[in-house]
Amino acid sequence: MSEQITITVSSTITDIAPDEWDACARAPATGTAPDPFTTHRFLAALEASGSVGTGTGWHPRYLMAKRGEDTIAVAPAYLKSHSQGEYVFDFQWAHAYENAGGRYYPKLQIAVPFTPVTGPRLLTREGCEEIGQAALVQGAVQLCDQMGLSSLHITFCTDTEAAAGEDMGLLTRLGQQFHWENNGYADFDAFLAALSSRKRKNIRRERAQAQSFGGEIIQLTGDAIQPEHWDAFWTFYQDTGARKWGTPYLTRAFFDHVHETMRSEILLILATRDGHPVAGALNFIGQNTLFGRYWGCSEHHPALHFELCYYQAIDYAIANGLTRVEAGAQGEHKLARGYLPNETHSLHWIADAGFRRAIADYLDQERAAVGEEVSLLTAYGPFRKTNQESDHD
Repeated sequence: MSEQITITVSSTITDIAPDEWDACARAPATGTAPDPFTTHRFLAALEASGSVGTGTGWHPRYLMAKRGEDTIAVAPAYLKSHSQGEYVFDFQWAHAYENAGGRYYPKLQIAVPFTPVTGPRLLTREGCEEIGQAALVQGAVQLCDQMGLSSLHITFCTDTEAAAGEDMGLLTRLGQQFHWENNGYADFDAFLAALSSRKRKNIRRERAQAQSFGGEIIQLTGDAIQPEHWDAFWTFYQDTGARKWGTPYLTRAFFDHVHETMRSEILLILATRDGHPVAGALNFIGQNTLFGRYWGCSEHHPALHFELCYYQAIDYAIANGLTRVEAGAQGEHKLARGYLPNETHSLHWIADAGFRRAIADYLDQERAAVGEEVSLLTAYGPFRKTNQESDHD
């Protein structure tokens, strides 16, 4: 007789041992997490720094599935009192439901806060994938029922999780981002050679323009990152956060926490003049992917944003054998710079039957539109269409 599976809910990740959590976050083939964002250390940094928790609208409710004494699955889940910091937008759903007399918030979100990066969200030990995912989804829906929540949202999940969730009766949503793929390029020039002549010229012009700002561009990781670099980057991040979101999502303490526990997984790219940083881009390093997360500056210089966020990231990926660069959410301007559209997935459970039918109809139409847009944008990508196209500049 198989042992019963139990679900527990924790309001702090310190209730869960790091080795128990990370045993579920690890990819079976490599023994390490495919990206840093679902690791215990990253989620703990968000919590310990006050970036999530009281006053943020992100209230942790970590899910853990146990079979007997063994933890077989975990999920980063949060009670949300708003829809900010998610990047899978449901503001219109909330307005429609509340205009009809319903209460949309709070809702339950299985996600990595402020991190529009595709990756496993229903984290399971090897060999427990099917039973662990099912237990987490059932546990999340039961929690919604018990608390009278309007909905459950699992955002930026893998395509495999999306298919499994659809089989469990969840609604699927399609989105898109722009990613750069390393097709075995020896160096940046080899990447440029794959582009059309016009796009190649434009990128070379932008790189020259950016690098003439009057200083130097440096790449820092591990112990090369010093506290003064975080002081500078915090200034950049505050400026960007104030302009984009009104209030920055992350606290200053978050950067201190990840410096202590994750600096070997961080790439900080800074533009400095006379030894003082004037712009910077923060990246996290995954197994095979470089994840661009935040950018900011204290001075504006033409094309410097493109250089630090996109071209320097490509340089690093090629030099370090990474297969992919994900430079964050949205941004069709990335297309001309070699970043092609990729589909993203999310899963949704809606408590109200009538509202669920309306959302399902909307998602059917949205999926068709997103699929067409991905195909269209890919066709208009910057790469040479035929081998006969001139390589000459």
